[in-house]
Amino acid sequence: MPRTRSAAPSETAEPVKGQKGVLTSVETPSKTFILPKSTSSDARLLSLPNPQTGDLSRYYFCPERGIFEFIVVSTPSHAPRSILFTYARQLSRENGANASNAMIAKKADLLVATPIDPIFFLIPLLVPSSKSGQSLFQPLDDIIDSNDDLSPHLRHVLYDDKFRSTLLSRAGSICDTVEAGDEVMLRFSETQLLKEIVGKAERMATAGLPASLEERFIRQALAAPLMAVKREDVLTNQAPSIEDAVSVAEDKPESPSTVATAATPSVSTPVGESTPVPQLPGDESAAGENVARLLRISTALAYMKETYLSPALASRLDVLLAAPESPVDFKPLIDRLKELADMRAEALASRKMSDFTRKRGLDDEEVEARAEKKRKKEEEEKKAKASESRSVKNLKKVNTTGMKKMSDFFKKKS
Repeated sequence: MPRTRSAAPSETAEPVKGQKGVLTSVETPSKTFILPKSTSSDARLLSLPNPQTGDLSRYYFCPERGIFEFIVVSTPSHAPRSILFTYARQLSRENGANASNAMIAKKADLLVATPIDPIFFLIPLLVPSSKSGQSLFQPLDDIIDSNDDLSPHLRHVLYDDKFRSTLLSRAGSICDTVEAGDEVMLRFSETQLLKEIVGKAERMATAGLPASLEERFIRQALAAPLMAVKREDVLTNQAPSIEDAVSVAEDKPESPSTVATAATPSVSTPVGESTPVPQLPGDESAAGENVARLLRISTALAYMKETYLSPALASRLDVLLAAPESPVDFKPLIDRLKELADMRAEALASRKMSDFTRKRGLDDEEVEARAEKKRKKEEEEKKAKASESRSVKNLKKVNTTGMKKMSDFFKKKS
């Protein structure tokens, strides 16, 4: 069972002495794979072409469980980690700390096997080339045999007897099919493919996106800006519905963290000062929830197109999505995003006109760029300090008050 450690071992790793054994650090770079359970004895690590680029990449194939891609979970550069591999009984006090078979991996990167739909490997084979134009109905075997440049590992997957039924079923979901006797004939259909990936995106939206993606791509994108109004106008309107929505915090640049903030009136704000007021809550309505759901579907679609489909095919699917017969209508989302863009422009203009003495507010991209620049600078300083020798550090501690500088000894005599 792997255990993470907060500090990475040095490059010239030395054995760590225990009570009854020695822990040795792995000098050769190793990779840690997290594989699925209950796989058959025929499961193998294979090199298959990437569905988007065609470059050979490492995948895990089980005839009974399907194909798995590896998602790299790495540690940040400013917080390195290492992994200790051992059995639980080796570290138990009852049996003694026998660490003879344990080892330490310097890098704590994990390659987690994640299921991938076989249709993404079939699409490059099924899509007709530009020379042939519209393809004809063909059996799957003929389509595979027409591709002479298939990699040996991909050919092994396509001709595996146990995996054959799954392959035919997934190919039929993105193709028009006709039956000729006891054989199924296939012809690639962009409309069928669009319906299939839209269905995947809808299931992802229903299950919910990860918290980090939800915050970045959904909440921030749909956050309403703070509108600037005058303090005296707020005081003259004492309606309860307006009072609950008034936020008179000090004027700040628009950011996702300040969108939902409701502050109490500030006594230090002078009369006539422009103060930000959030819009009345309306995102909890059915229309707002529908817009959020459409944005989740759009985000999931964008991920699949950018990860598994070629740019040319993704462009053709975008045309189908914009057509009237599209399986999902994104018009409410497009209208809402346009409305928010206009509101942000209006809020920014009102803040600039209300106070010309204040500095220009930084947008989210500039704030992130400055934070990234500051973080890189701190990392470089830490690396520079770590590389200094002890003699250099001791010299810096010497009190040089009253001493001449080295440059004074090389000046010309007057």
